[in-house]
Amino acid sequence: MSATTPTPENDVPGRIMARETAEQPAVLRRILEEGAPRIRQVAQEVAARKPRFVLLTARGTSDNAALYAKYLLEIRLGLPCGLTSMSTTTAYGARPDLTDVLVVTVSQSGGSPDLVASTRAAREAGAITVAVTNNPDSPLAAVSEYHIDIMAGPEKALPATKTYTASLLALYLFVEGLRGGDGAAAKALPDLAEQLLARQDEVRTLASRYRFAERMVITSRGYGYPTAKEAALKLMETSYIPALAYSGADLLHGPLAMVDNVSPVIAVVTDGKGGAALQPVLDRLRGRGADLVVIGPAGQVEQASAGFVLPVEGVPEELQPILEILPLQLLAYEVTIARGQDPDAPRALAKVTETR
Repeated sequence: MSATTPTPENDVPGRIMARETAEQPAVLRRILEEGAPRIRQVAQEVAARKPRFVLLTARGTSDNAALYAKYLLEIRLGLPCGLTSMSTTTAYGARPDLTDVLVVTVSQSGGSPDLVASTRAAREAGAITVAVTNNPDSPLAAVSEYHIDIMAGPEKALPATKTYTASLLALYLFVEGLRGGDGAAAKALPDLAEQLLARQDEVRTLASRYRFAERMVITSRGYGYPTAKEAALKLMETSYIPALAYSGADLLHGPLAMVDNVSPVIAVVTDGKGGAALQPVLDRLRGRGADLVVIGPAGQVEQASAGFVLPVEGVPEELQPILEILPLQLLAYEVTIARGQDPDAPRALAKVTETR
């Protein structure tokens, strides 16, 4: 192809990821307008059975969504939660008594054998099982007692974008339903998401800082911690930059030693108790001269080397992760493009990962 020949749209690197990232406001609206009644019904039926604690099962991006649900369930409901170690069932054959335990399995495809097997075993052991997937016809939905459809539509790019935020919103509505709420606080999210995604030029400027980065650290606390983990995953699977995600508290317990004045650090600062808990960490990072970029409220961004201001005024802290991840998805995309790679097709990855 000559330099003057237009590149066919199908050959444009990242076109699928870009399109699916842009679809997120519409997906959030669809869940709120069409999916919320079914989610509320499932939540009411589960709440009536009074589960004694919760186990969350997931892999990859869905595991970060499950971690978000853990914060919701423990903070909003006071229910103790754990993240399942599936190999105890699938590899070691353990069969714990799960009578009256709520097991929530989150999976974009609903097709990974270990997720299906562990959920089937949990149901046989007496658990109340809920599958949260983008595929109501999946094997996982079939073995679960209840299913919540995240309604994101087909996702073709290997990096998950719209299925992640759709999972967060569906889980939020489910937890609100468990506590008898109506989820009305989420109504502003689609419009706010549109506003954030329209600021891609700001993110492109930010991405220029990381084109030649050899490693990155991403940190947060509270509800923002799952966002930090998901941002790190997106950067690693698209740009291949080793991105290490730490709770701010864990960062102080040793890993802070690797941060110096050339270390790029991204801090996800929620407007709430999690952000307040992160402040001593930010002070330590600034003291070490770190190249600190903040994703958060204006007052926090002003104290950093650079950042991206989130419109979170009036948005409850527990809903901010749905907005926080959007500029970080764009960042992963822009950094990858700047490095001459295609974010749609990371090497060595498949859309449905089958683990056992």
